[in-house]
Amino acid sequence: MSEIIPLGSWVDHGVHYLLDHDAKTFDSIGKVIESFAAAVEHSLQAIPMWALMAIFVGIGLWRVGWRFAAFTLLSLLLIYATNFWDQMVITLGLTLSSTLISLLLGIPLGIWTAKSKYVEMAVRPVLDLMQTMPAFVYLIPAAMLFGLGRVPGILSTVIFAMPPAVRLTSLGIKHVNREIVEAGQAFGCTPWQLLYKVQIPNALPSIMTGVNQTIMMALSMVIIASMVGAGGLGNDVLASIQRLDIGLGFESGLSVVLLAIILDRITESFGRSPGMARAPLFSGIKSVMKVRRAPAAQQG
Repeated sequence: MSEIIPLGSWVDHGVHYLLDHDAKTFDSIGKVIESFAAAVEHSLQAIPMWALMAIFVGIGLWRVGWRFAAFTLLSLLLIYATNFWDQMVITLGLTLSSTLISLLLGIPLGIWTAKSKYVEMAVRPVLDLMQTMPAFVYLIPAAMLFGLGRVPGILSTVIFAMPPAVRLTSLGIKHVNREIVEAGQAFGCTPWQLLYKVQIPNALPSIMTGVNQTIMMALSMVIIASMVGAGGLGNDVLASIQRLDIGLGFESGLSVVLLAIILDRITESFGRSPGMARAPLFSGIKSVMKVRRAPAAQQG
């Protein structure tokens, strides 16, 4: 059965046209992304295992509470004990690299869409396409344009993970209380001062929710990107599928789940007020102090 509209052929010819005429441009972009991703990965690998564990546990204790800190410590020890620590660090580096690029592109674009309805009309269908297109499809043009390795994996991850940052940043800016904005204007704020001193601080919970969702989607896509040689835990997941190795699949999959939970809870806490985030740790100490002070006050 012939196609009435050969859309696939047009896209295929377009990609080959880019390869024939702009190969040097893609090579330059690939080198920049490769250098950035390598710097992030090598920085993480340079940190000793115990120090990286201490960083995660410390942040978990500060932002969430001692129970989550204990869970984080046990999870990281389990990943180390199952011999997936090195792969986990590589996956973390790929996730952070993809997330940083997604946020650098997504947050300014989200602010722009909140300020201009015409930009929003143009961007919204593109975001819909980026979110609903099957994740595997992104790997094909990325691999054709940039070859195999980290670069196509990171680029396909950026495309897949960026929409939440754009949408939730735009939503947060739009839903800032109008009275607060008018008060800033009454005090003589310039548009840039109004954005950075009024709108962004009040939209921060929504923006941080977008950051959280971007990290989660980046982590899921980084695992899929192992099909184009991105590396990390995705290689073990892919190998377990190819070999039908249930044990390897469970261990590598569990490492991904534990890493996802740690990143999710930590980034989620930054979307709440500091008092709420620290309540599990400090409220118990304060309650104990109040109980001890109450009998002393009664005796006095």
